[in-house]
Amino acid sequence: MHAAATAPALAPPILLPLGPPTGAGSSARPRRAAVRCELAAASSAAPAAAPGSVAGPRWAQRTVVIPPQRRGCHIITHKIMHAIRSDLSEFKCGLAHLFLHHTSASLTLNENYDPDVQTDTETFLSRIVPEGPSAPWRHTIEGSDDMPAHIKSSMFGCALTIPITDGRLNMGTWQGIWLCEHRDYATPRTIVITLSGI
Repeated sequence: MHAAATAPALAPPILLPLGPPTGAGSSARPRRAAVRCELAAASSAAPAAAPGSVAGPRWAQRTVVIPPQRRGCHIITHKIMHAIRSDLSEFKCGLAHLFLHHTSASLTLNENYDPDVQTDTETFLSRIVPEGPSAPWRHTIEGSDDMPAHIKSSMFGCALTIPITDGRLNMGTWQGIWLCEHRDYATPRTIVITLSGI
């Protein structure tokens, strides 16, 4: 008889450093400690669990509605975290996917510390995409700011994927989730957040 195949050993955990390296220069901004993401073996006490097996995948989904925002870039990390915190804590390792239901706004990851970055990004977008009577756009039925908003939405996109590590979004120290509002008169913006992993 052939010997029973043994489950492959799990790879050792990978230490993921977050934030600038030590000695990279002084900064008044806080630093975040390193975190680990490891696939823990299932408990030996669990019935019918094969040696070396890992927990089965899990899923969770929430919908967040952001109230109308003025035109520009807005950090919404705390709003997203408030909506998913209880679900997020159940995940050891996985992915968070954010999907925006709109074509005149966008999502991106960017600076979470200096608000000048948000202002400068809006300035850049307004300069690179022409707007007003002299703009060459044919789609003007919804206002002169609508076609530029569609173009800006496609530039940044309507979706983000962020790793989950030990029950938290594993973003860089200075990264925040931005909602970029490209219309002058905004409406509420709906974001569907899907969590998957173990």
